[in-house]
Amino acid sequence: MSATSLSADRRLRELAELSGGTTVDLLVVGLGVTGAGVALDAASRGLSVAAVDAGDLAFGTSRWSSKLVHGGLRYLAGGHVALAYESAAERHVLLRRTAPHLVSALPMLLPLTPFVPRSREWLVRTGFTAGDALRAAAGTPSTALPRSRRISAPEVRRLAPAVRRNGLRGGLMQWDGQLVDDARLVVALARTAAGFGARILTHCAAEELHGRGATVRDTLTGEHHEIRARAVVNATGVWAGQLDPTVRLRPSRGTHLVLRAATLGHPTAALTIPVPGETNRFVFALPQPGGLVYAGLTDEPVDGPVSDVPEPSAVEVGFLLDVLATALDVTVTEADVVGRFAGLRPLLAGRADRTADLSRSHAVLTSPGGVTTVVGGKLTTYRRMAADAVDAAVRHAGLSAGRCRTARTPLVGAAPPGRLAGIPAPARLIARYGAEAPAVYALGEADPELRRPVAPGLDVTGAELLFAVRHEGALTEDDLLDRRTRLGLVPEDRVRAVPAARAALASARREE
Repeated sequence: MSATSLSADRRLRELAELSGGTTVDLLVVGLGVTGAGVALDAASRGLSVAAVDAGDLAFGTSRWSSKLVHGGLRYLAGGHVALAYESAAERHVLLRRTAPHLVSALPMLLPLTPFVPRSREWLVRTGFTAGDALRAAAGTPSTALPRSRRISAPEVRRLAPAVRRNGLRGGLMQWDGQLVDDARLVVALARTAAGFGARILTHCAAEELHGRGATVRDTLTGEHHEIRARAVVNATGVWAGQLDPTVRLRPSRGTHLVLRAATLGHPTAALTIPVPGETNRFVFALPQPGGLVYAGLTDEPVDGPVSDVPEPSAVEVGFLLDVLATALDVTVTEADVVGRFAGLRPLLAGRADRTADLSRSHAVLTSPGGVTTVVGGKLTTYRRMAADAVDAAVRHAGLSAGRCRTARTPLVGAAPPGRLAGIPAPARLIARYGAEAPAVYALGEADPELRRPVAPGLDVTGAELLFAVRHEGALTEDDLLDRRTRLGLVPEDRVRAVPAARAALASARREE
């Protein structure tokens, strides 16, 4: 078993060590992208680390994103130059150094329909040019992310066949980064941290948190455990205020619709559609693996209790369909929506009236009780957030630690593009597992049935489910269907895949 492998046995063993009195340098609460990033950052500096989450890896906001690794154009348009550059620099790190197997270049197309006046076209083109400058400043070559350009109407139709023909005068094209799956990034971070010795404990809810540790409840058994630590980081996102009442957040909900790619004519570029009447808001239609397109997103304030699994509102669904209609010849209705999901952004409370206008910067706060909380930010800049949080926790607790190493620490499965291209495994597996793809594929040598799709019409195989249980810390059906794979995004697909998920879990139990 590899040092990066997460399994039920390893979880039980490490939980027993901690409850038996072992004190770690750092306890991380929350295993979304930021918390997993904190665990990796700290462990790679030589600190002993335990990281817990009430749910699974990527249980919360980190699985509900647009799967984009943004270059910061929106922030540049708002005058936030430093934040825009930070985004472009972190995109470069993911794309070229730490996760080239999970991040690829995505063409982003803005069709110039009659709903896009020439004045708006000029503004967008100016923004795209500024984005090219950001890319160059971050060190990303145009061979990795090509320069933006104007394209003809026929080329627009070739890339996005459903785009409105009448009055189409061409399009504006730029390139950005796209994750094959945001949850897979979190899994890779957590496993890489485990390789450095971090104890990754999912399904362990922190019920009492203080500067010297926490009381956690194993949600699978109901047992309580005390975890002792010299420093504590609260990385629970929109739930941060529940563990530290001094933190003030104003969450916003971002909703996506899941469509079959056939509905939009199987686009090969993402559509960027300006929201009518807004100067800096867009709806995206983003092609995904498995013949799907995600259409999003909204930016609605959330008041009251924070739900574990946010639900899109009817108003948001209508808004997204209405904006799509401005750019398409085909009529997309609610009947075409095969799934929907919403995520909550942990935005810092500010003076802006709308959550869309609140800063996407992050903040690191240390409470009087000694808990360091990291909030705000976005997926693309998780690594910078993690480094700042570890710096603050180390400084507060007086710990000795090395410098941040994560800008050049490849994640599990990472390899240069040339090496990835020569890996003897199906291309789909390489895109999701990188250099580990042969290990996944090899599971089918003893049992060819594992190379078959888990249900007709789906591309996920039984080998992927078994690998997730043996090496990626999946403990439940939900872990398998909603995080390690994304079959749960389409409810009818999820139902059909349940027997395969149960079989994978049962097979792993028989091996114990």
